[in-house]
Amino acid sequence: MSLMALILRRKLHTKNLIFQQTSLYSTSWHNNSQRIEKIVIANRGEIACRIIRTAKRLGIRTVAVYSDADRDSLHVKSADEAFRIGPPPARFSYLNSSAIIDVANKSGAQAIHPGYGFLSESAEFAQLCEDENLLFIGPPASAIRDMGDKSASKRIMGAAGVPLVPGYHGDEQDIDFMKLEADKIGYPILIKPTHGGGGKGMRIVQSPNEFTDAFLGAQREAAASFGTSTILLEKYITKPRHIEVQIFGDKQGNIIHLYERDCSVQRRHQKIIEEAPAPNVSSDFRSHLGQAAISAAKAVNYHSAGTVEFIVDTLSGQFHFMEMNTRLQVEHPVTEMIVGQDLVEWQIRVANGEPLPLTQSDVPFSGHAFEARIYAENVPKGFLPATGVLHRYCPVTVTSAVRVETGVEEGDTVSMHYDPMIAKLVVWGQDRLSALIKMKDCLSKFQVAGLPTNIDFIIKLASHRAFQNGEVETHFIEQYKDDLFVEGANPISAQEADSSAKHAASIVAACICQTELAKLKDKAPGSLHLWYGNPPFRVHHFAKRTMDLEWENQYSNSGSNLLTVSITYLPDGKYLVETGESNSPGLEIQVTQLSNNDYRVEVDGLSLKVCLAAYFKDQIEHIHIWYGDSQHHFKQRMGLEIHDDDETIDKPARVATSYPSGTVIAPMAGLVVKVLVKDGEKVQEGQPVLVLEAMKMEHVVKAPANGFVSGLEVKVGQSVQDGIKLFALKD
Repeated sequence: MSLMALILRRKLHTKNLIFQQTSLYSTSWHNNSQRIEKIVIANRGEIACRIIRTAKRLGIRTVAVYSDADRDSLHVKSADEAFRIGPPPARFSYLNSSAIIDVANKSGAQAIHPGYGFLSESAEFAQLCEDENLLFIGPPASAIRDMGDKSASKRIMGAAGVPLVPGYHGDEQDIDFMKLEADKIGYPILIKPTHGGGGKGMRIVQSPNEFTDAFLGAQREAAASFGTSTILLEKYITKPRHIEVQIFGDKQGNIIHLYERDCSVQRRHQKIIEEAPAPNVSSDFRSHLGQAAISAAKAVNYHSAGTVEFIVDTLSGQFHFMEMNTRLQVEHPVTEMIVGQDLVEWQIRVANGEPLPLTQSDVPFSGHAFEARIYAENVPKGFLPATGVLHRYCPVTVTSAVRVETGVEEGDTVSMHYDPMIAKLVVWGQDRLSALIKMKDCLSKFQVAGLPTNIDFIIKLASHRAFQNGEVETHFIEQYKDDLFVEGANPISAQEADSSAKHAASIVAACICQTELAKLKDKAPGSLHLWYGNPPFRVHHFAKRTMDLEWENQYSNSGSNLLTVSITYLPDGKYLVETGESNSPGLEIQVTQLSNNDYRVEVDGLSLKVCLAAYFKDQIEHIHIWYGDSQHHFKQRMGLEIHDDDETIDKPARVATSYPSGTVIAPMAGLVVKVLVKDGEKVQEGQPVLVLEAMKMEHVVKAPANGFVSGLEVKVGQSVQDGIKLFALKD
């Protein structure tokens, strides 16, 4: 690359990174018959915060809506005004069209931005806005109707000559009829709701005997998420890539594309890493894909932001229309990063009647961007959503090439009612490798404690050789599961993890000692100040203490490991930390506390910046430590006391929760939506017993063995917590 080309790329990237502060439009408002001055945001979480940020930059006042569960949420605090719209279940709040319209009328807003999810793809809601003389910041109701119904959209695209995946897209929903259609298509097939997105309600069915349960489950999940249970069937492509094109249209009839995104890496049919542009595609392929997307949008007279999704058969190289999302996508920031435009601003201005600021040939293109979705979820349990309090939430620092899109703060609760996404980490680099390195570095510094997350898994995934080479497809996680997941004991990895945990525990112990010593010193009576100095004064010997720390070695079958750490206060203010091994010389550690959570630690000739976060839960202190690219989690079941060698400490009994063999516990917090057997009934191994729903996702709880169900007392509509007893099996 020439020096001039590199300078031009850097100039474009500078433009890219300041879009949040500076309007990129040269057009003005004065030609509009109506000017948007106040917007109701009919959404929650990070997308509501994202819209508020752009609206504020444009001088537009914002109105938030919230359910009882979100009363103190970040989007409510960020908006100029906020109105309660109902209880936590979405159907009574964020899906309550009349309540949101009422808020718009009460607040004097001229427009409603639906964000993504909830009502964003409801043609009825878009029409209702129009009927109430409110601008819907999105496409026309007719386009949502045509493209939001996946069956109708397939028919429209087929008529327009866009290649389709073989399938059934009709109105008939009788289960016996659908089984016959599935037989005609040929297994494996994909069952998919005709409305909505996010992978909710999708089922892969490998054989006819799986069809009925999968079909009924998909209908229930679709009804809970989108308010309609209509299903379509498609041939399941066995080695697909998911590539989508960002399109944008104005009310003057202009439509352009803003290049493509690859969203192939998914779990539970939901994306976790997206990137733009798609890796390993030719310019010719990119051009054909973009033109097909524009043709799709023109077929329904589209305006505003939209995404045309294609499934690419990696075996044949052919692409097929999958669906069109008539809204802003979760992953829109990666497109913003490579084209240097604010797509929310574009939406607002197009809704206001302004033309697109760029023609297709003017659309810039610079570098590469990744988005990693950080979820509260339990990866070892099959990515089941998790709930809990964010006792520690410290995202990475936002820079010119790093964005953090979030709707939560430290201390917030991730509830069972909504999607468990905590944040989106978005990074830009001059090329794919640079962006990938930056993403992994940022993930290692992204601090979340209080509930399980997928951060470590994303790091492992992004470090995989195939991902680094851009060899992605939708079965990536399944294909490389042996590399990405821990299956059974691994002695070598277990030993490495043990060594790393002992090093981290030593640092934790020294930091805790430093913090507690400072607190004791501040509280000590003047005459006893010497006894709480650094080091604490003792007669004829050094002060010592011990602490027991528990940790989980995922590479071992031993479960919880107990690590006894001995700390000696040395005369020079350092700590000698030993981990109970007679052949270990221990570590001399110097600690300087920088703030409540941050420390500077010198150990083994290294100076490290260390962060500690601690909180109590279920009578156990949880301690998290981050330093370098390491992160560890320890549990402490007893208080710490400075003591001398001849002193004894009464240690409290261990707190343990255990159930008899054969007990089935709730794998996640959720709502019981179906109980399929009766207490005392005989069941076979693998037989569904009940269905839980959390965050609009269903999870079927099955019998782990043959036996008789005992103690099944939960009822439909009952909320259950993660880890509680659901029932037991008896011979």
